[in-house]
Amino acid sequence: MISIHRILTVPTDPGIALHDITPQICGMVADSGMACGFLTVTSRHTTMAITIIEHEERLLEDIKRFFTRLAPPGEAYLHNNIELRDCPPDEPENAHSHLLAMLVGNSEVIPIVDGELALGRWQSIMLVELDGPRERTVGLQLFGE
Repeated sequence: MISIHRILTVPTDPGIALHDITPQICGMVADSGMACGFLTVTSRHTTMAITIIEHEERLLEDIKRFFTRLAPPGEAYLHNNIELRDCPPDEPENAHSHLLAMLVGNSEVIPIVDGELALGRWQSIMLVELDGPRERTVGLQLFGE
């Protein structure tokens, strides 16, 4: 069994934004030469998530609207009370982003079959930015042979 670790860096858009990282990840799997195994895709941030959904523009807009209703940025969250926390004074008020990241999740595991990711026809691996714009990193770990 071999193990390959890579870091994918993605510049993200402002606010809540979804980025399809499937093409980059498929390229990495192809370059690895791995025929059988699995891939773990992990967010390396607490205000960013990873999920598998359909990449369809109206759905992506629905997700942004849903997230804004679910955890409104303007609410009075305790985490946003910067003067009571041990943090830099320019710390963003981003409790809503932490809450959403916790709900969506920070990783996905995808089988590799015959050298390709075993995703369904409409499935895409999405980086879910919840507090952008930022430069984000995604951990990719392949295991197999």
